[in-house]
Amino acid sequence: MDNLDLAERAGLPDALRVLLEEYPRDGWETDPGFDGLIRFWLDRHLMFRRLMSELRSGTEALLDRKLDAARYAAMTARYGGMFVNGLHEHHTIEDTYYFPKLVTKDARIERGFTILDKDHHDIDAFLASFVERANEVISISDNREKLQTTAGKFRDELSKLEQLLDRHLIDEEELIVPVILKFGAADLG
Repeated sequence: MDNLDLAERAGLPDALRVLLEEYPRDGWETDPGFDGLIRFWLDRHLMFRRLMSELRSGTEALLDRKLDAARYAAMTARYGGMFVNGLHEHHTIEDTYYFPKLVTKDARIERGFTILDKDHHDIDAFLASFVERANEVISISDNREKLQTTAGKFRDELSKLEQLLDRHLIDEEELIVPVILKFGAADLG
């Protein structure tokens, strides 16, 4: 059996990708059911990816000494807060509202929602570490040499989190978007 832990998997098993075969990613935007909820939901995922990218590029600029430490601390606080708060809110809504409704649509993919829910808990553990590292770089922004070393560790933390988040978002999109395209979003709000 494949290891389906977020940190280990390369994607969802084929058995959970049955609707993706029927509704492949490259046809989503031309599907008549694409607008509304799907577009909003994918835009949220894009926002999380962009925030991670901004944090990564800002950290790289700091490490290359192309960004002032005070601006870096402000950017990390702003984007980090937006990222963590937004992701917690997003996952809470999915776990309490959308997943319970979507899981009933097609029994073949029920296990996928269990995996995605577990992902949310796994990501929470990485978010806690992310917050610790972010707070650390913010708190020492007045000591450039110490900040350089600590920002290097933060960059490593960002890289790990970014990879896990991307894996989760891709799997979530490839499970959920086909469900909504097939069954509609009328009962999803």
